[in-house]
Amino acid sequence: MERKAALKKIFLAFGFFILLVLIVFVLSRGKIYPQNELSYGVTFSEKQATDLGLDWKQTYSAILDDLGVKKLRLSAYWDEVEPERGDFEWQDLDWQIDQASSRKAQVILALGGRLPRWPECHWPGWAGQLDEAARGKEILTYIEQGIDRYKNNPTIVAWQIENEPFLSHFGECPSLDKNFLDQEIALARRLDPRPIVITDSGELSIWIPAASRADIFGTTMYRDTYSKVLGRYIHYPIGPSFFRFKKNIASFFAHPKKWVVIELQAEPWGPISYQDMTEAERDRTMDLQKFKAILAFAREAGFREFYLWGAEWWYWEKQTQHNPALWAEAKTLFNSKTTISNSQ
Repeated sequence: MERKAALKKIFLAFGFFILLVLIVFVLSRGKIYPQNELSYGVTFSEKQATDLGLDWKQTYSAILDDLGVKKLRLSAYWDEVEPERGDFEWQDLDWQIDQASSRKAQVILALGGRLPRWPECHWPGWAGQLDEAARGKEILTYIEQGIDRYKNNPTIVAWQIENEPFLSHFGECPSLDKNFLDQEIALARRLDPRPIVITDSGELSIWIPAASRADIFGTTMYRDTYSKVLGRYIHYPIGPSFFRFKKNIASFFAHPKKWVVIELQAEPWGPISYQDMTEAERDRTMDLQKFKAILAFAREAGFREFYLWGAEWWYWEKQTQHNPALWAEAKTLFNSKTTISNSQ
């Protein structure tokens, strides 16, 4: 009897294992789109270009004219547009949006206290002196000012509210206040009907809280990074099916109209700023071959729209390091015939 009971347990465990494998297999499936149905854009940061010692207007113009980029994610950094309390300075962002408009490019405009690029929370100095409630009111005022300024501009196709808000442990930011995030989203919806983008980490988050608030959900996608916590470089041991699996699971609970890769790694990530690293150090996490590989990886993950992260670096490599290879590869990508999709 004991032997039969033991065998029964083994068969049940084996059956459960097979069932689990089948479930994972089914949930990892998804359509992989042909290359001619994919569309690509970039995130551009005036701050990042300036930090690299580049002329940011020249860099931005080259992205539009030489690369031929038609999809952009821009950031209305709070510390840049409201350096003094109540004194808004939109001229740099006006220029970026006007230049995109003149080339018939589309812009996702990110607003909020937490936006792309380190230290994530880009607060003006005066805001750091306020308590949480007062600072929240000021953030809402700045968001309202931004949306009111650009809501009649057809170049803006969506508003991104905050950046990876559910990854608040990353960056120099306070813990997430979900209620305040919901206030920001509600304000944006009240002011303008354009879709709301909410973003989340591809590797470190579960997506559901972010995707359930989004009209467009944007994931990040990285393969090679440096962890300050672990003190070493990391290659994520995951394949494209990992993202298909997460998307299928999240789809049970959240129903955004569109799923995009809002931040596709295309620049190095090391223990220090990449402009201060050697070429060999930069190559550990991103080079031409890794650039090509992550594009193929991203397509296999089952998305159609991708915003590459690193255009400022490609230009820096070309202009200061006499290495035009990445820029040339990106130029080929953006000048290839792609179909801009409005749904996924």
